[in-house]
Amino acid sequence: MTAVTSLSTNCSTTSERVTDRIPSDHQTIESHRVHLSTVGRTRRYQLSLPDGLDCAIGDVAVLSLEGETVYAEVTAGLDGEATVQSAARTRGAAGTQDSENELHSWLDSHEIEKGDALVLDVLRTGYAYGLRRPGERVVYSPPDAPDSSLASIAKDLDG
Repeated sequence: MTAVTSLSTNCSTTSERVTDRIPSDHQTIESHRVHLSTVGRTRRYQLSLPDGLDCAIGDVAVLSLEGETVYAEVTAGLDGEATVQSAARTRGAAGTQDSENELHSWLDSHEIEKGDALVLDVLRTGYAYGLRRPGERVVYSPPDAPDSSLASIAKDLDG
């Protein structure tokens, strides 16, 4: 009897984890086609974010690069549009020059260049997104959104 109880407890835990994962082609995922561009005449890549994503300049979003979680600060492009120009492995390093640019590394490893199309998936509105190559299917593990009261405290501390 104990072995059966233990087994069903493990199965329950496993099924809870499975429901936290969602494929990019699931009906609840909103997908946007975006194109890679550069900042002005530089070689620095940027992704202009589609309107309606509920992201403000200065927000740090969770970004899944075909399943690898990184953090990206939403920045203003030269035209004032919301863009993502870099990503870091930690939230604290997002938007700084203190770490390797994971977005550029991912783009380079897949030989993605200026003008190429990508798909931006909305995992959690205003907080978590996925980036993938067109035609690729990714299974995401979207994070829970932060507690809004904690997020507002953090913004107040940042000034």
